[in-house]
Amino acid sequence: MSKSESDIRELTKAEDQIMQILWKLEKAFVKDIIEELPKPKPAYNTVSTIVRILEKKGFVGFKAYGKTHEYFPLITKDEYSNYYLNSFVKRYFKGSFQNLVSFFAKENQMNITEMETLLKRVEDEIKQND
Repeated sequence: MSKSESDIRELTKAEDQIMQILWKLEKAFVKDIIEELPKPKPAYNTVSTIVRILEKKGFVGFKAYGKTHEYFPLITKDEYSNYYLNSFVKRYFKGSFQNLVSFFAKENQMNITEMETLLKRVEDEIKQND
């Protein structure tokens, strides 16, 4: 199920961590999510609360098995990545990807070969998506 960009909201760090796991696993119970989290493991109720928040935000759906719920993403990682990157560029680079690339080229002191490689990758991506 695809959401429009206006329906998507930015994730908190904790929500993003949970979504990364759900995108990886594709579907999971809370106990499965906890297994994937680094130590120290958060409490079951903490993870459960975050998942329910994600459900209310429209990021996660579930299938009920009695009192147990199996959760799955309703938005793809690519959809969220696209939203997040566009939002980031709007906030920090006046909505210009050219400004973004220019910033990284200057900050990382990219040479001509590295810039050509980057441009080639972008061209290849555009061709693949056509």
